[in-house]
Amino acid sequence: MAIVEVTIAPLGVGTSISQYVAACHKVLEQAKDLKYQLTPMATVIEGDLDRIMEVIRQMHEVPFEAGAQRVSTLIRIDDRRDKELTMAGKIKAVQEKL
Repeated sequence: MAIVEVTIAPLGVGTSISQYVAACHKVLEQAKDLKYQLTPMATVIEGDLDRIMEVIRQMHEVPFEAGAQRVSTLIRIDDRRDKELTMAGKIKAVQEKL
């Protein structure tokens, strides 16, 4: 299981991109096999890495379909193989040390 942070931003469409983010999240909502969390600066997705990448590819196309001519997508992957990795587990590990 992997945890992936993704930011998808159309370029040259003005200062507010919230409508594009919302449209991308509609694609993510259809992926019932993935967990996700919207944050102020990115979206964090938990699940099978191949499946996450497939959904990110679909999300990357959303701004183009809405008329954007250029899209920047940033992806950061945390893929741990020695034990189960979850968003909640990562937060809990830090909170236990506070």
